[in-house]
Amino acid sequence: MSDMLLKAVFWDMDGTLIDSEPYWHAGEMEIARAHGGYWDSELAWQGSGTPVPAVAQRMVEHGCQLSVEEIGKGMIDYVSRAEAAHMPWIDGVTDVLKSLVAAGIPSVLVTTSPRHLAQGLVDQAPAGAFVGFVCGDDDVEKKPSPEPYLAAGRVLGIAPEDMRYCVALEDSMSGLRSAAASGATTIAQTGYIRTDTSAGPQFASIDSYAGVTAATLDGYVRQRVGE
Repeated sequence: MSDMLLKAVFWDMDGTLIDSEPYWHAGEMEIARAHGGYWDSELAWQGSGTPVPAVAQRMVEHGCQLSVEEIGKGMIDYVSRAEAAHMPWIDGVTDVLKSLVAAGIPSVLVTTSPRHLAQGLVDQAPAGAFVGFVCGDDDVEKKPSPEPYLAAGRVLGIAPEDMRYCVALEDSMSGLRSAAASGATTIAQTGYIRTDTSAGPQFASIDSYAGVTAATLDGYVRQRVGE
C-alpha cells in the first residue's frame, strides 16, 4: 500500500478511541457525593473534552470540599483503575488500528490525559498500533492550541506543511480546533459525545468505525488535497 498519500493517523483518546466518559463522570459523581458537592450528568457532559483541572475547578464552584489538585488526582485514579480493569474500546476502532498496522501507517495518540493513562491505552492497543504519544504531562500547549498535533507530527518527522497528509480523529470542539489548526485532515467522531460539533472546523464527520479502514482514511486525504 505504498501508493497511499496518508502519512500518519493522530488519535484523540476519550470519546474517539475509547468510550471513557462514563468512567470520568462516575468518578466525578463519587467524589462530589463524598465531599459535599453537587454534580450531575449535565454538568459532567459540559466538562467533556476539557482538561481535568478545569473540571475540578467547576466541581469546587459547585461545593466540593476538596482542592482542585485533590479532585483531579481522585478523578484520574478512578479512571486509571477502571481502564486497567477494562479498556472501553469504541466498537470497531481496534479493527481500524489493525488495518493501519497492516498498511504500514503509524498512529500517534494525542491526549490531554496524564502519561500513565496514555501509556495504559497504548499497552492495551493492538500490537504495533502506536509509535508514541503526546499527553497532558508533556511541556506542550494544550488543545485547542495546534501544538499537541504539531508535536505528534514531530514524533514522526512530519513537517508542518505535510500535516494535510495526516488524518486526525477527534470528538470535542476543543480537540477539533487543535487538530484543524495544525493543518491535519481532521475527522470528527460524533457517536460518543453529546455536544454538537457540526459547526466545527473538521473536514468530515463519522459516527462509527463500521467499514473504516486505512484506505478510507487515505481517501479523506485525497479528497482534501484534490487528488
